Amino acid sequence: MIRRKKLRTRNIKTLVIDEMLNKGLKEQIYDVYRFLPPATQVILISATLPNEILEMTSNFMRDPIRILVKRDELTLEGIKQFFVAVEREEWKFDTLCDLYDTLTITQAVIFCSTKRKVDWLTEKMRESNFTVSSMHGDMPQKERDTIMKEFRAGQTRVLITTDIWARGIDAQQVSLVINYDLPNNRELYIHRIGRSGRFGRKGVAMNFIKTDDICILRDVEQYYSTQIDEMPMNGKFNLVFEHQICAQSILSIACSVDSQQFENSIYKGLQFSESLNYPRKK
Repeated sequence: MIRRKKLRTRNIKTLVIDEMLNKGLKEQIYDVYRFLPPATQVILISATLPNEILEMTSNFMRDPIRILVKRDELTLEGIKQFFVAVEREEWKFDTLCDLYDTLTITQAVIFCSTKRKVDWLTEKMRESNFTVSSMHGDMPQKERDTIMKEFRAGQTRVLITTDIWARGIDAQQVSLVINYDLPNNRELYIHRIGRSGRFGRKGVAMNFIKTDDICILRDVEQYYSTQIDEMPMNGKFNLVFEHQICAQSILSIACSVDSQQFENSIYKGLQFSESLNYPRKK
């Protein structure tokens, strides 16, 4: 818009960059900044600030005032974290299918490591007659906007995506995040699971873990001073897990359904732990 002279910049006083300083947007932000008046105030907001991002800020921030939160004060309060041990990659899909009824109690986001994996998992779920939506960076912006609008409105309840969704994209009713693949760095982990438990709500994060992922998981635990419990292999979630999901479910549906739908949804939430059957070794 600036290049097409549809947006005048001479009177802009403040530029706010909220969760946008990843590698994919770095050049675009530099381009925007070059069009702004020299006196423009720049405000950078991010849940995490790794060294490479701090170095980037020196290119367009002069004598900045930094307000930094200590690492051990990064709150995961209200988000119960679990991991599911899977011996083989293909067990992840079987486990996800077993969990599907749980996902649709409220709204869930499933994170994959690549766009190709998102497309593959979406196709596999739909072939198995599960209703899911998906989004990644290769999709046209108009299509992504439509998918997000439907998800925020509750028209779709399970979204499969990449880390494009991890930073700065908000849907308040999400209370379950599944890391189908673990992220490749600590900062992305907190961004991902932070999509649940928004604004004081309860949330649950589940991580599908193969043997070679254990060291990554332990590193996350140590770095953020948090605890990630193993999900019981008999398929029984503990009461904390049930209460986290069901409490959010009540908040999510109470204002939008009639009394019979409400009762059915609550019953479904209280019963879901009885229906899980995890893959067994063959």
